[in-house]
Amino acid sequence: MISTLYIVPTPIGNLDDITLRALQILKKVNIIAAENIKHTSLLLQHFNINTRLISLNNYNEKQKTEQLICKLKNGINIALVSNAGTPIINDPGYYLIKNCRQSGILIIPLPGPCAAITALSASGISSDKFCYEGFLPKKSNIRQEILKKLMYESRTTIFYESPHRLLNTLIDIICILGKERYVILARELTKIWESIHGLPAGELFEWVKIDKNRYRGEIVLIIEGYKKLKATNTIISDEIIKTFKLLYQSLSLKKAADITSKIYDFKKNIIYKYAIEQKINTKK
Repeated sequence: MISTLYIVPTPIGNLDDITLRALQILKKVNIIAAENIKHTSLLLQHFNINTRLISLNNYNEKQKTEQLICKLKNGINIALVSNAGTPIINDPGYYLIKNCRQSGILIIPLPGPCAAITALSASGISSDKFCYEGFLPKKSNIRQEILKKLMYESRTTIFYESPHRLLNTLIDIICILGKERYVILARELTKIWESIHGLPAGELFEWVKIDKNRYRGEIVLIIEGYKKLKATNTIISDEIIKTFKLLYQSLSLKKAADITSKIYDFKKNIIYKYAIEQKINTKK
């Protein structure tokens, strides 16, 4: 008799966020496969649940998957949980679920807490289209390459970040996406020190660095999508465009934009982006 694998979200901070259905499933299954047994034990103790726990983490998942599928095929019901939030989102379980599907085992997912979606809902940034990128790489050069690929991403982008890398990540965001790109920093969601703060990247960096408490705990970064510059003559005058084109005949695009911006006290990046988007080419 083949049984069921339940995917059970658990609170990301406030234990009251667990659903009644999640509690019922955790009580009735035969085994709970947990990312961290000690961590999940505290949750189960809080709700007086005595279900047997086994470990399923990034280091043993492939080894344990075969054992768990064997149990499922023999009538054992199993619940999969991570340390917090919805399993699989930057947590172990993908390999198990993939193989359960291939084995024809019934999988039932429960809705519940997720830090990325919780932060997005309170961000005030467009949420009709968004992409989730998980954790950015640890090394700055690789992190910058990822950000470069997302430079013209029009959808809202969600990242997770660790406290000790946050300042360096914000510096890279400023360098690649610009200091004006709007960013939400959501920290310690649903917990006592919850904080959701949004500013242009340059201002957010300055705000964060003056107080270590502003980058402690679990962090979600939400970055507003790229907005194509709607440059028209009402924004960039005919005179600015004419001067830029004259300079561009003998200078590089970057240099021509730089000099034009200084002449008219106009933002260089607007001239630069306008030239690219309008495909201005005076080079013969």
